[in-house]
Amino acid sequence: MSILETLEKRGFIEDTTHEKELAEYLDKGRATCYIGFDPTASSLHVGSLIPIMSLAHMQKAGHRPIALVGGGTGLVGDPSGKTEMRKLLTEEMVEQNALGIKKQLSRFIDFNNGKALLLNNADWLTKVEYIPFLRDIGRHFSVNRMIKAESYKIRLESEEGLNFIEFNYMLLQAYDFMELFDRFGCCIQMGGSDQWGNIVAGVELVRKARQKTVFGITFPLITTSSGAKMGKTAQGAVWLDPERTSPYDYYQYWVNADDRDVVRFTALFTFLPMHEISEIDQLEGSDLNIAKTILAFEATKLAHGEAEAAKAFYAATSMFGAKSVPEKILPSSTIPRGRAESGDGSVPTSFIDADMLKEGIPAFKLYHMTGLANSGGEARRLIKQGGAYINDKRLNEFDYLISDTDMRDGEIVLRAGKKRYHKIKMN
Repeated sequence: MSILETLEKRGFIEDTTHEKELAEYLDKGRATCYIGFDPTASSLHVGSLIPIMSLAHMQKAGHRPIALVGGGTGLVGDPSGKTEMRKLLTEEMVEQNALGIKKQLSRFIDFNNGKALLLNNADWLTKVEYIPFLRDIGRHFSVNRMIKAESYKIRLESEEGLNFIEFNYMLLQAYDFMELFDRFGCCIQMGGSDQWGNIVAGVELVRKARQKTVFGITFPLITTSSGAKMGKTAQGAVWLDPERTSPYDYYQYWVNADDRDVVRFTALFTFLPMHEISEIDQLEGSDLNIAKTILAFEATKLAHGEAEAAKAFYAATSMFGAKSVPEKILPSSTIPRGRAESGDGSVPTSFIDADMLKEGIPAFKLYHMTGLANSGGEARRLIKQGGAYINDKRLNEFDYLISDTDMRDGEIVLRAGKKRYHKIKMN
């Protein structure tokens, strides 16, 4: 199966340029492709997994991926998908964020021995001279065509309008494509559907300036079956950085996937073979929950390593009971099979000063302190609505003093909703 067929079958492809020529180009041998990553934060999140996984699939098929950190374009800001101007970053902020992104990408893509490249477009964009850029690059762009691009149309119709600095973004991204073509023979740019206009602009620039054909591939916007944006929860974004989202909470995000999303997410966010994934479409009840557990394990293994995935799996069994994972469900997974031994090494835990705990801490404050609620007000609402538990007993008073008298076997177990746990231990 060709790499295009693989990506298509798994649900990655929304649109391509020059479809027939692209397939022929990829069939000829090792190709170089790239995706840009916006360094607006020090961590990528689950919403970035589609481009990351697509690069990983390209590498598995024998091609060379380039992950391009937008150190230069990040200083300008991409208007795509935004109704207002992005906050401009300093060079120091971009550089620091890029370091975090590099570390996370290395979990999915092998950058050793030139198998993949990790580049920063600040290396060439910050050296561009304005007048030569206008003469050599700007002359190839039609303003009439640019303002018809969806990303520009949305901003032009918004109250804030389109800032001139953002208007240049399409030229800079197109220039990136040409620069990567010149330096590394890169002939494919991939990105989200909101990048279609920018990608096509790059394809056109290479055609006009270099008289060569290059290609673009876009991915669909992935939402959950309920219509929610991928990687968003009531607690905020689900980050790939373990300091922002612990491996246990990351695992729980996938375990809590909607039943309707299990097949689709397993195809997109794991490398398990499609013939096995298609078989879980018929599962229901406890077997479907096992498939969710495997999805969570495999997704966590990719982002955080197998050891952390196993810790999260065992920690979940300590909270929700041991699960027997039969060999027949997604047999290629490396999840521990048979009767799982429980363990709690990954359950989020806080250590509270003994004197403070003896004095007692109001329940709503402790829920906020441990991150089970984003604020004291949210904690109060959670408790009033009956969604807060201490040692599996429902809390009825938001100002109930949680103290050392609530200890059971040396710990206090707090719960928010059905599946979010936090342990309290004394220092």
